[in-house]
Amino acid sequence: MKKLVSVSIKTIIFFVGWAICVSVIPIPNTASAVIWRFWAELIPLVSIIALTLIFWLIDKRKTRLHLTGKLVNNIILGCVTGAVWLGVSVGILAIIGVVHIDGRNQISMLWLWMISAFLNTVMQEMLVRGYLYQMLKSNCNIGIAVIVSTGLFTFAHGGAFEAGILPVLNVITMSLFVTAVLEYTDSLIAPIVIHFLWNGVGAIILGGVSLAEDYPHLFNMVISGNSILSGGSCKIEGSIIVLLMNLIFMVGFIMANKKNGKIYKS
Repeated sequence: MKKLVSVSIKTIIFFVGWAICVSVIPIPNTASAVIWRFWAELIPLVSIIALTLIFWLIDKRKTRLHLTGKLVNNIILGCVTGAVWLGVSVGILAIIGVVHIDGRNQISMLWLWMISAFLNTVMQEMLVRGYLYQMLKSNCNIGIAVIVSTGLFTFAHGGAFEAGILPVLNVITMSLFVTAVLEYTDSLIAPIVIHFLWNGVGAIILGGVSLAEDYPHLFNMVISGNSILSGGSCKIEGSIIVLLMNLIFMVGFIMANKKNGKIYKS
C-alpha cells in the first residue's frame, strides 16, 4: 500500500511539476511566427528533460530510461514503420477518393518548422513513455504503465473528445501501438521517429494531420466525402482507415513482443 501511495504521489508531482514549469516559463517575444513556435516547443522539452533527470537522480538511477538502445536499428525501424503507417493510410484514402492534393504553399524556414515539430514529438514521448512509464512499469507492472501513459497521451490530445468517438479511438490506439513499439525495441528512438513522421510529414508536408493552428502546411490536402472514411474536420486522424492501421500495427507489435517473451514482464 505504501508503495502504491509513493508511486502515485511521484506520478502526480512529476506531471504537475512539468505543467507548472511550462506555464510559468515565458516564451520570448518575437515577431517571427516560426521562431515563436520553436521556443514554444523547446521550453516544454527542456522542462521534461530537467524533471526526468531530477527524478532519475532522486531514484538513485534505479529506473532504466531506455532512451536509445540500438540506435541505428531503431531509427531504421522507426522510419520504415512510420513511412508505411502514414503512406498506406494516405494511399488508401486517396485511392477511395476521399482525399487529394490541391496545390502547394510557400513556407519560409520550413526546416525550422520541422525542427519545432520534432521537439514537440520528443517532448510528448518523454512525457508519456519516458521516466513515468518506466517507473510505473518497474514499481507496479506494465499494465499500470500502459494505462497511465495512454491516459496522459489521450489527455494531451483532448481536442479529439470534441470531435467524436473515432478521433478518440485513433488517439488511444496510436498510443498503444507506439507503446508496443517501445516494448519491442526497449528504446524511445523508434517511437519518436514514428510519431515525428506522422506529425512532421503528415501535417507540415501533406497537410492531413492536425497540429497547433500556427503550423503551416506545404501541400493543401482536400478532404471530402464520408467523414467516417475521410476523417472530416479532424482530417485523416478521424478516419476509420487510420484506426484500422493503428490496430494492425498494434496487434503486430504485441505479437512480436509475445514472441520475444516481453509482454507482461515487469
